[in-house]
Amino acid sequence: MLLIQCPHCGDRNSDEFTFNGEIVPRPDADADPATWRRYLYMKSNGDGWQTERWFHVSGCRRFLRVERNLDTNEIRDVRDYGDPS
Repeated sequence: MLLIQCPHCGDRNSDEFTFNGEIVPRPDADADPATWRRYLYMKSNGDGWQTERWFHVSGCRRFLRVERNLDTNEIRDVRDYGDPS
């Protein structure tokens, strides 16, 4: 079981959330098609830490930014998606 510490609701089972993918910088509007194709379809799927977007469906109904280790599923940081820090 993966526990996500929601900043609004406390520790919750990951079943209450939906995974919305890794967070990658969006290309400029005038980027070439190859750049857009990499952004939309080519995910890193690597090892180590990844910053992801999760949505708390069964709780506060907010988007969260989660830093998760892809090897161990350890979570080291959870914050509101719009939080710039």
